Amino acid sequence: MLNNRGKMINNLTDRNLFLIRHGQSTYNLENRFTGWKDVDLTELGRSQAIEAGNILNGINFNSCFTSNLKRAQNTLDLILGQMNHSPDIQRDEALNERDYGDLIGQNKAEAAEKFGKEQVQIWRRSFDVPPPGGESLKMTADRTLPYYRDIISPKVLSGKNIVISAHGNSIRAIVMDIFNLSSEQILKTEIGWCEPWIISFDNDGKIANHQIIARDSEPSKSHLFTN
Repeated sequence: MLNNRGKMINNLTDRNLFLIRHGQSTYNLENRFTGWKDVDLTELGRSQAIEAGNILNGINFNSCFTSNLKRAQNTLDLILGQMNHSPDIQRDEALNERDYGDLIGQNKAEAAEKFGKEQVQIWRRSFDVPPPGGESLKMTADRTLPYYRDIISPKVLSGKNIVISAHGNSIRAIVMDIFNLSSEQILKTEIGWCEPWIISFDNDGKIANHQIIARDSEPSKSHLFTN
């Protein structure tokens, strides 16, 4: 289909999952660890969400899922407002961002000075080493995936268009599960702000097609690492 901004969305089936990371938040702008801190979008983040709404305009979502954090909720609201669309929305902390524990609120450069650059890099980029008081990516997946598998995936595979507006690491967990990625592969996979990931499934529940739709205003920051 061709939406009203001329962006081509190809080969949709009757079973489509749309994954959208929230737009830029105030803590993203300040280069701070965010996690479960309930910060809002910046003006750039709002415009990114509106742009994603333009990309998706013309698609009818049967249900929407988001986290308990307002940056993801507000991103979804802006997208749906731009689409003039009001489907059912369900919110759950299972889709929250990874909890960065004692790092939350700290500037990443300051944290590197305090704990050591190498240690902070281990906390940020290892699969199963959590920061003090927080979650590893593995722990995030252990929280997110039962909700995805039990609640969301059956709706998609029953023939629905489902959108998830969430966070970089909760979406990473879902992508890891869908594409059967290793811990090394998922750590090299990037989820860009408000760049829709569209995964279509066939009658047998296998991936029929997947696409990442970049926004026009910025170079894509998304990358699916499968090598």
